[in-house]
Amino acid sequence: MGEKKDEVLVLRALKLGDLLVAVPALRALRRAFPEHRITYAAQSWLRPIVDLVGGIELLDTHGLDVPIDRAPGSVDVAVNLHGNGLESRSRIAALKANRVIGHRADGQQGPEWDPDAHERVRWSQLVQWHGIPSDPADYLLLRPAAPSPAPGAVVIHPGAAYGSRHWPVERFAEVAGTLHEAGHQVVFTGSSSERPRALAVAEACGLGEQAVLAGTLGLDEFAALVAEAACVVSADTGAAHLASAYQVPSVVLFGPAPVSSWGPPPGPHVVLTDESLRRGETFATDPDPALLAVQSEDVIQALRGLGILQDAGCAQILPGS
Repeated sequence: MGEKKDEVLVLRALKLGDLLVAVPALRALRRAFPEHRITYAAQSWLRPIVDLVGGIELLDTHGLDVPIDRAPGSVDVAVNLHGNGLESRSRIAALKANRVIGHRADGQQGPEWDPDAHERVRWSQLVQWHGIPSDPADYLLLRPAAPSPAPGAVVIHPGAAYGSRHWPVERFAEVAGTLHEAGHQVVFTGSSSERPRALAVAEACGLGEQAVLAGTLGLDEFAALVAEAACVVSADTGAAHLASAYQVPSVVLFGPAPVSSWGPPPGPHVVLTDESLRRGETFATDPDPALLAVQSEDVIQALRGLGILQDAGCAQILPGS
């Protein structure tokens, strides 16, 4: 008899939001293979959040530009949650797993790729097609062990990976100033590269550098901050997905990405955008027109509707999708 193959390897070498929308599928795999080791192939910085899924290990994988660190034939089940392109399919095929879970392509059995599917639903439906029950609503994370650096604060996350999601600094500052005047502690978050933008917002609203946590938190501390926040205001980024994962009220500003594919689940979440203006160029350096259509007062009204600010009139809440 050969060596026992008891690993389920999941390829999704992407970012934080991509991990969080895959949580229902990961949980389904964990239940379906209780005796297997479940590994998630992605960049190592995501490890603290992978740990919060429960029963999943991270396998440090830079991206599709490098082979997955497993010998051919050493993996029992290979799961392609990365996409359905030639590169990801090739990385999965190189594993020579006993079983492959993926979309239909090049003789691989699976569901047809639906370009309009919501990401949480897409990956749940994928594993369901392969006989593994999955609930798209099973997206909540475990609570982080790290304490929040600012429990009860309103978290404003003004950065994003691309300029297409950069809501103007002065609009973030107006929202932050209104929250501060109402008595809320406001903190600004982001990565080290996003710290200058967070500092610019803090300076514009008069809160100063002491309110800026961008570039100072580990990912576990960031998760703890969001989990204990009063509210999160963010573009469509990992911060918004963390708010969903902890059912924290949020106002999410959408630009290039369609709400139908990436919007928050039902709950205390408000989506603001004008999709009739959406250009949809994710990698653009300038903000998407759909994002620029959102004004400061729109966010302030949404915060009133969520009960974060006292209502000075009636606000219309756009439900999460």
